[in-house]
Amino acid sequence: MKVPESDRSHNGHFRQEDDDDDDDDEEKEEKKAEEKKKAEEKKPRYTILEEMTGKDLVGLEYAPLFDFFKEQREKNGAFRVVSDDYVLDGNGTGIVHQAPAFGEDDYRVCLKYEIIKRGEGLVCPVDANGVYTEEVGPDLKGKHVKGKGQDSADSIICRKLKAKGRLVMKEEYEHEYPFCWRSDTPLIYRAVPSWFVNVPKIKSKLVENNKKTYWVPNHIKEGRFHNWLMDARDWAVSRNRYWGTPIPVWVSEDGKETVVVGSIAELEKLTGKTGITDIHSDKIDHLTIPDPRGEQYPPLKRTPEVFDCWFESGSMPYGQLHYPFENKDSFEKKYPADFIAEGLDQTRGWFYTLMVISTALFDKPAFKNLIVNGLVLAADRKKMSKRLKNYPDPKNILDAHGADALRLYLINSPVVRAQEFAFQELGVKGVVKDVFLPWYHAMRFFIENARRWENTTGKKFKYDPDILKKTDNKMDKWILLRLGWLIKFVKEEMKAYHLYTVIPELVNLIGNLTNVYIKFNRDRMKATDGDVESSLASLQTAYIVLIKLCRLMAPFTPFLVEYMYQNLKGGLPKEEQEDSVHFLMIPDADEKVEGAEEANFAITTMVKVVELGRSLRTEKSKVPWKTPLREVVVVNTDQKCLDAAEGLDSYIKDQLNCRKVVYSKELAKYGLYKVLPDRRVLGKRLGKKMSQVYKTLVGLEMDAIQKFIEEKTITVEGEEIKVDEVELKLEINPKVQTEELIGSSDGSTLVLLNLAMDNDLLTEGRARELIQAVQTMRKAAKLSQEDLIDIYYKATEPEDAKVKTAEALDKFKDLISKRLRADFQPVEKMPKDSKKIKDQTVEMDKSKITITLCARKK
Repeated sequence: MKVPESDRSHNGHFRQEDDDDDDDDEEKEEKKAEEKKKAEEKKPRYTILEEMTGKDLVGLEYAPLFDFFKEQREKNGAFRVVSDDYVLDGNGTGIVHQAPAFGEDDYRVCLKYEIIKRGEGLVCPVDANGVYTEEVGPDLKGKHVKGKGQDSADSIICRKLKAKGRLVMKEEYEHEYPFCWRSDTPLIYRAVPSWFVNVPKIKSKLVENNKKTYWVPNHIKEGRFHNWLMDARDWAVSRNRYWGTPIPVWVSEDGKETVVVGSIAELEKLTGKTGITDIHSDKIDHLTIPDPRGEQYPPLKRTPEVFDCWFESGSMPYGQLHYPFENKDSFEKKYPADFIAEGLDQTRGWFYTLMVISTALFDKPAFKNLIVNGLVLAADRKKMSKRLKNYPDPKNILDAHGADALRLYLINSPVVRAQEFAFQELGVKGVVKDVFLPWYHAMRFFIENARRWENTTGKKFKYDPDILKKTDNKMDKWILLRLGWLIKFVKEEMKAYHLYTVIPELVNLIGNLTNVYIKFNRDRMKATDGDVESSLASLQTAYIVLIKLCRLMAPFTPFLVEYMYQNLKGGLPKEEQEDSVHFLMIPDADEKVEGAEEANFAITTMVKVVELGRSLRTEKSKVPWKTPLREVVVVNTDQKCLDAAEGLDSYIKDQLNCRKVVYSKELAKYGLYKVLPDRRVLGKRLGKKMSQVYKTLVGLEMDAIQKFIEEKTITVEGEEIKVDEVELKLEINPKVQTEELIGSSDGSTLVLLNLAMDNDLLTEGRARELIQAVQTMRKAAKLSQEDLIDIYYKATEPEDAKVKTAEALDKFKDLISKRLRADFQPVEKMPKDSKKIKDQTVEMDKSKITITLCARKK
């Protein structure tokens, strides 16, 4: 019977499906079998007989994996379970074997449980080359402990364990391992016979002697170093090298006789050899000493080790003077040392060895005072590395910026407080830019104007302290007060070895000298107004500050101050001049300057006003600095502050370039206080009431705020609020603020600038810009103050120009003449035989002005 095609297809389809079902069944069976096999493999191949804690195992004996050292069981009680807290259960089984010749903890634990004994030999089947010895059998003899491949020591050991049925599991895993930093090859810890100093015997003396020393910072002495002394262990002072200081110990072959030689003379006497001058190993190792027990014993030979270099470092106080063989009196006068300094890492190095040796010899510390330096890191805060080359070449640093800049940069860093510091070359460059150059320019400015004073008066400039006693200038009194205070501060802090407090204050005085005193007194020092007496007082003040700064900064910037001193010492009386500033001691502070405290308050107040005004002119004003302002308003509720500022009115006018300064107590008229409560502080104290108190404080009226400031407290919503729990922000009153009246405040003083312009102000601005242009040209031409010039100009400007150059030159002729010691003349008046120095065209607004400088005919 035939089957329809469709049916055949249909039946055929189902036949295929049947085949697939068979395949699926087979796959499922195979998968089940595989899972069963894995489950069987996962089943433990052992039976749990009992569960117990680690302490229950302590004291149990066990059979060692190998029998190489089985005699150690009876001899020393080896192959038993002991405990220690350095073994953790986070990794592995929580059980670890102890190999006292190959680990510090292993050695300590075995010593603790008397499996080994101090001074006796250790089981150590590995030689100095990291190769197994014959103690562990012929299969392992000669194999390197960290070899690779099928024939490696590890592979042989695993095969032996498997053959004995003792291999539970074999796998590879990574763990941290020490590597030689030179060859980048693995290292092993291995005990070697050494000579030791019995430090624990003198530990109590070490601790007591440490208390007699003074450290900066102190917490290193009382913390890190003290703890290290309390945990003091035997100190291995020998090293297995050839080159080094030979240990002067001669030992018999059987080790029962030992002779320690204390001098060359003693060595010559014991060996019978004379004329010994060189005591390095190659010169003395052949020398022998007869055995004291008799001729039947072989002679004593020198032990082959040399001293650990730290033993030599710790012996520095004695070795440098060849004590006790020479310089005994000199040594006893200088010992202990007054002061030493080294890095933080030396708490376990030099500081420690100095203390151990000095205590062992004299029962006293080797030093009185110590500064601990932190570690200087690379810019990426990693250790500086020759291999990585992650630091700039020191020679390039010195060539580019000088040793003084590098020294000051480091002294003024966290390094002198035993903290880490990431070195940045830009920081060294910053010292030159922000400290050295302003300081140097201050010296140059003084010298130029001292010469100008000499040329004007025909007298020789000499320092005269009587002039400073008579000066009534508040600026003079202020800088002299700052100098006297600094001298006292430096002496006190240097006695305490506080470099980190001294340097910032020294740098601060340099800033006060350059950025305040000289900047504010430039015209006075130049005698621009013709007052040579006031000029001399200012020059005398600047001189004594500069000369004493040289002496104060001599330990920190020795090269720069030497250069400055050589240029400045001519102003001193002949008998007070020295060949070098480094022959001078730190100066004493002068007698108290009369009225200095009042002057200090006045200058501080005035400088604050000037800084607020400068900030406004720089950041919010579009009026050029050379264009004067009509008016500046200074507002403060404290009349004392207003009087102080008004007493220095001329400085404020000069520094802010304004025609008039108005002083006012009407804070409510010009200013507006905003109260900003500290949510973090008040929130903790007030809890749920915080929200309402906050709203009330923010909404306080001006009168209430001023009363709050005066009384330091206010009661709001039944809660007493202190002034230090809020931030008080003083701003210009929006009612008076316009585009032409802007203001700024520091919280107590409000300064407002009137920016309204008129033709007179703009014209003076043009005159001042021309003065600046000429001064810039003089500088570019490298002219000195003594080089007199004639000035010629040609102006090209449109008819609608706001400011006419000729008008500015005529109207402010006196100002120009006073500043430049010359007048502007039309270029047509320039003689044909004039010697041109420089000419330049400058653009001012819509005008183009060509300026020509000519040397003035004598």
